[in-house]
Amino acid sequence: MAEGGFEVLLGISRFWSGRVNWSQEKEAYVMLGVTGPNEYENNINNNWYTNRMAAWTLEWTLEAYNWLAENAADVLNAIASKTTLNADTEFAKWNDIIAKMYYPKSEKLGVVLQQDGFLDKEQLTVDDLRLDERPINQHWSWDRILRSIFIKQADVMQGYYFLNHLYDQEEVTRNFDFYEPKTVHESSLSPCVHAILAAQIDYPEKAYEMYLRTSRLDIDDYNREVHEGLHITSMAGTWMSVVQGFGGMKIRDEELHFTPKLPTQWKGLTFSILWRGATLKANLTAQSMTIENVSGAPAKFAIDGQWFEVAAGEKASTAAAAMA
Repeated sequence: MAEGGFEVLLGISRFWSGRVNWSQEKEAYVMLGVTGPNEYENNINNNWYTNRMAAWTLEWTLEAYNWLAENAADVLNAIASKTTLNADTEFAKWNDIIAKMYYPKSEKLGVVLQQDGFLDKEQLTVDDLRLDERPINQHWSWDRILRSIFIKQADVMQGYYFLNHLYDQEEVTRNFDFYEPKTVHESSLSPCVHAILAAQIDYPEKAYEMYLRTSRLDIDDYNREVHEGLHITSMAGTWMSVVQGFGGMKIRDEELHFTPKLPTQWKGLTFSILWRGATLKANLTAQSMTIENVSGAPAKFAIDGQWFEVAAGEKASTAAAAMA
């Protein structure tokens, strides 16, 4: 953070601060003319993901400033001078944006809305599409795609993937139930996010379906474009689905957590990760999860909320939950 990270955050936060404007009608800060993660939309207003990530970035930058003030004050002073940072004035506006950012939502449905006007679209699901229309970007006009409800890749759910520690399981589930049936997954970026979230909310069949989709995207040529090249994103997405989804690996507040959910289709799962100089080998079965520290550095981590401190050559083990 002291070696350039804060300057990057500062620049991004200044951009977001200048990108919003105050809406007298909504009595909130809004963001107009944006494109969120969903590539089947563009030039929309108040994309929930974009607004939420902008506010989160402001929050993180303020936290980073406070950390530097306590741990590297000389560095912070130099950065403030270099960037002409007026902390009192700029931070006051940032805090106001954080507190008053507008997030579209439906109280009736109990979900956040991908953007303003999302419920004005015809409320169809992927089941309403004919197979000979898929993928829709090869059969529909761009105008028709933009007017449709269909989502190319995780948008709202991308936000819940990144920030799921800030939301309870019930909220994530409600939004998953609303958005996934409208998502055509015609991007290699999409299935892995849904596989991870489905495992988290105990949707085993959907988690495994999405794992197969990301792992076999090019093998089965889902999007009928493999002749143009392979998708390294789906290859990485396969790893993410296995390790973050079924292995339940998460990093929260700079600490390592595992909440394993082994698919019933598998007898076991083994993977290795490098964590702060320690190489950890995880072995997951339907009965237990064992993590062995095979390196020289000690490691601390939690499995299903139970904390372990494991020295080199030692193991930690606990009962694991299979996805029913």
